[in-house]
Order: sequence, then structure tokens, then C-alpha cells
Amino acid sequence: MDLSRVWDVLKNLETKQVINTLQEWKIGDLIHNPWFLGGMVALALLALFMRWRMFLAAILAVTGFSWLLSYTMARGTEVTEVYSDTLLIFVGGGVLLMAFVIYLLFIKSD
Repeated sequence: MDLSRVWDVLKNLETKQVINTLQEWKIGDLIHNPWFLGGMVALALLALFMRWRMFLAAILAVTGFSWLLSYTMARGTEVTEVYSDTLLIFVGGGVLLMAFVIYLLFIKSD
């Protein structure tokens, strides 16, 4: 058994490699890609019909956070005063998103 191939795969999972890969993918532009959105909708519907709540929560969390991050970065990330609309939207959207994921995972029962 040759473990060198396993070692090569594990080298790609280093933090620097993962960050570089995410920067190359341009996650902010991903949410505007119709193929990404169509795939996420198809996976969400599959998870909904098969009653895979954990998978559905993961899909909604990833898609929602991608949209929230894209929206926030498009509006600008400067905080010049204590009250900032961009910061309020980011924090409020994140709280709502996490509340919905927690509801799906822990509160909702079949």
C-alpha cells in the first residue's frame, strides 16, 4: 500500500492551501452564478423531500452566508461611526441565519 498518495492529498488540506483556493474561487461572485444557485436549490429540495435536516441546514447555512458576505462586501466594509447600516445588516442577517439553522437542527421535530 502506497501512502504517498494519501500524503499528497493531505498536503492540499493545509490552511494556506485552503485559503488560497477560496480566494481563487471568488466566493462573493459564486452567489451570482446561476449554476451554483440551481445546484443549491436542487440539493435543498432533495434534502427537504428526503428529510435530511442536517444536510438541509448545511446547504442553507453555506448559501445564506455566501449571499450575506457578498452583499456586505458589495456595500463596503468601512465602519465610520458606531451605527453602521452594513454592520447592522451583517450582524442581523448572521443572527437570523444561525437562528434558522439552530431551529432546523435542534428544535424542529418530525
